[in-house]
Amino acid sequence: MAGPPAADPHGGNRIAIARRLGCRPEQLLEASASLVPFPAPAALRRRLRSGLGGSARWGLGPGAAPSPLRDYPDRGYGALRQVIAAHHGLDPAAVLPGNGAAELFTWAARDAAASGTSLLPTPGFADYRRALACWGAPWRPLPLPLTWSAQFPQPFPLEAMGGWPADLAAADASVLWITNPHNPSGQLWSRTSLEPLLERCALLIVDEAFLPLLPDGEAQSLVPLLADHANLVVIRSLTKLFAIAGLRLGYALAGPQRLARWSAWRDPWPVNGLAALAGETLLADGAALARWLERVRGWVAQEGPWLAARLAAVDGLVPLPSAANFLLVRGEAAGQPLPLEPLRLRLQNHHRILLRDCRSFERLGESWLRIALLDRQGNRRLLRALEREAAGGRPPAPR
Repeated sequence: MAGPPAADPHGGNRIAIARRLGCRPEQLLEASASLVPFPAPAALRRRLRSGLGGSARWGLGPGAAPSPLRDYPDRGYGALRQVIAAHHGLDPAAVLPGNGAAELFTWAARDAAASGTSLLPTPGFADYRRALACWGAPWRPLPLPLTWSAQFPQPFPLEAMGGWPADLAAADASVLWITNPHNPSGQLWSRTSLEPLLERCALLIVDEAFLPLLPDGEAQSLVPLLADHANLVVIRSLTKLFAIAGLRLGYALAGPQRLARWSAWRDPWPVNGLAALAGETLLADGAALARWLERVRGWVAQEGPWLAARLAAVDGLVPLPSAANFLLVRGEAAGQPLPLEPLRLRLQNHHRILLRDCRSFERLGESWLRIALLDRQGNRRLLRALEREAAGGRPPAPR
């Protein structure tokens, strides 16, 4: 007899789930992948239409403009690296675009495999384990406390995690992977508490995929420390900030020698021409980018507390404090863990709402869900479905 389906290490599997449910993908409310709920910027959509051939200036023969659809991308991604570098105040040699952050984790893991044992705070993103497994790299968990303060940013809880493993020598206990804000908890850790870790690690890999979405999140970024620390790698993603996950675009920031080595390892043209065009468009206009960031951060500041307060009023749900655009929710009844996997499946099958299965996160399991922030209309639809399920499947009583 077949067992329960394996946990999905990623969210956003909308097309496959719609096929299984016999509905259209647009009928599903997507709260399993933590993307902004706005359409991609209009300037990007115009530029992509042009790149796909909507403008007469793309063509063949002498004098025709380069086409991101027809032509091979620039092997060095010079224009894209330049706009990313200018955005962060770095040398372009310290920038490496990638086919999403996932591709860059793979190369970070190859360096990690040569640097000793990787330490992974748990619960944590399963893709780091996937990347390390590519190279047979050893790793061990650093268990995070499963309760924390609602005041952000807060110190990285190394001591509460048992401190640095005493049995690993300095030459071996050399790699630490950190997500800031942390996935799946949403904790935002302070730069001042992370900086001392650079003195203990031969390699510190910091995934800042969600950081730009947070109000005042950039103040905790480790990017300003790159110039003085060759053992630091920061990985960013544009897919979540601009809701362009289908384009697969991220980038690594690190020492030029390290990134040149990664570039030599990987396949040619890992970033396609349209994705490169998207990155150049999104980051080149500083004023437009500032307006977009203000909109996104205002949404996180408003919808996060609003949704958390209402989830806390639903029987059996305990949302934990989060600075990010998602909430980790624990199931609890009469002080005991309450399995939430049945609730997740009912929301999916009966209400066509997708929540993040947390069984792929080390140390969580069926009593946990991760819920992405949506716009107000989507959040209200989610709450109506949760209230109905809490009432035994009946519509909630009128208020």
